[in-house]
Amino acid sequence: MGKASDVRITGTRLYFLPVQTRVPLKFGTETLTYVTCARAAVQVQTADGRTAEGWGETPLSVQWVWPSALSYEERHEALKAFCVTLTDAFAQFDKAGHPIEVGHAFVETRLPRLLQAFNDNRPEQEMPWLAALVCCSVFDIALHDAYGMVHEKPVYETYNAQWMNNDLSVMLVPAQDAQVTFEGRYPSDFLCFPRPESLPAWHLVGGMDKLHEDELDGSEPEDGYPVLLREWIRRDGLTCLKVKLRGNDAPWDYQRLLQVGAIAMEEGVQWITTDFNCTVTNPAYVNDILDRLLVEAPRLYGMILYVEQPFPYDLEKHAIDVHSVSARKPLFMDESAHDWRVVMRGRALGWTGVALKTCKTQTGALLSLCWAKAHGMTLMVQDLTNPMLAQIPHVLLAAHGGTIMGVETNAMQFYPEASAAEALVHPGLYQRRDGCVALSTLTGNGFGYALERIKRDLPAPARCAESDKAQ
Repeated sequence: MGKASDVRITGTRLYFLPVQTRVPLKFGTETLTYVTCARAAVQVQTADGRTAEGWGETPLSVQWVWPSALSYEERHEALKAFCVTLTDAFAQFDKAGHPIEVGHAFVETRLPRLLQAFNDNRPEQEMPWLAALVCCSVFDIALHDAYGMVHEKPVYETYNAQWMNNDLSVMLVPAQDAQVTFEGRYPSDFLCFPRPESLPAWHLVGGMDKLHEDELDGSEPEDGYPVLLREWIRRDGLTCLKVKLRGNDAPWDYQRLLQVGAIAMEEGVQWITTDFNCTVTNPAYVNDILDRLLVEAPRLYGMILYVEQPFPYDLEKHAIDVHSVSARKPLFMDESAHDWRVVMRGRALGWTGVALKTCKTQTGALLSLCWAKAHGMTLMVQDLTNPMLAQIPHVLLAAHGGTIMGVETNAMQFYPEASAAEALVHPGLYQRRDGCVALSTLTGNGFGYALERIKRDLPAPARCAESDKAQ
């Protein structure tokens, strides 16, 4: 017997919004110059017939979700096609409940079969699970928003026993070596209330970013936004820098850290994190760089707050013992952390933290958050260069999640004008001032988008679907 507050999906719509970068962004061995943001509307209905609509959005970041020798466009079109498939699948998903329960059931029971069927028809370009999750997240986020809208509440106020049918023990299993139980516990037990109204903002120093004036070659955009790192730090008051490294060129990585570190220390930056782009296969690679910094640049070494995902995505295929790295610095899973089961596997291998992303579904991010916190792991919320609506659930997860330090947010670096319409309503979310983003305008129901005030013209829907089981 469910609750009167349970919802069922009655319809879906899908939109594709193209976004061009102002400067290139390097992901591993590939470079991003444009991206498609998928945006979805999900309609829900309660048992007593009340209806509402919610919205979700995420960039379909091809290079990040699907490293491959396949061309960008082959992967790009496949991601869009799978989003179309999911538009129909969500509309026909016949389960009522709280959005965490519905979202969890969809990812556990429907998404694997949909991905398998999709890949069976495309044997030459098999889409990985991470890519499927990103496509799925658009609808899952919209479902959470719709639930808050139909009940006229901020959705984070519903992650508790009053609104959910089941506690976390139905969805999570503790590690065998931990004295942990999820019985009688709900996501709200692991979230921060009240949330902070501002968060320290991490700036991404890409591998192709110019650091000094003598690197400028005239190809830089002349659009009023900074180009050099020092300009960004001064304009935005930045105190946290995430440094993209190569992971397969130790001399370059070491020198890059020294160069960025020198600017950071001169400009009053407090924290740095290192992102090795999942290309490292031997912990000694990371350890040698950290040990050399400890001896030759101890102040810079002390500024490194954590190390992010040096090793390949698949922990089963690449079951690398990383205790030696985490003995030096906190070590955070990012691309590997598809769900709480992988987090559990990572913990056994020596990972100490988890970098959450709403683009792996709001539901999955919350469940991974709960599992990680219950087991003493620390959290970060990492960006997928989220513009427009995608920025809002992203920063709310960081605000309620209790991260090690603020939130990574870099859409204002790579496509700041993409969010111009949203910035008029939520200015503090789309600019960094005094090193922070501000959440004070997020006061409404659902995720607090205030869509009625955002003047953005959408293209024609790429797909619309209705449930044949709507009440």
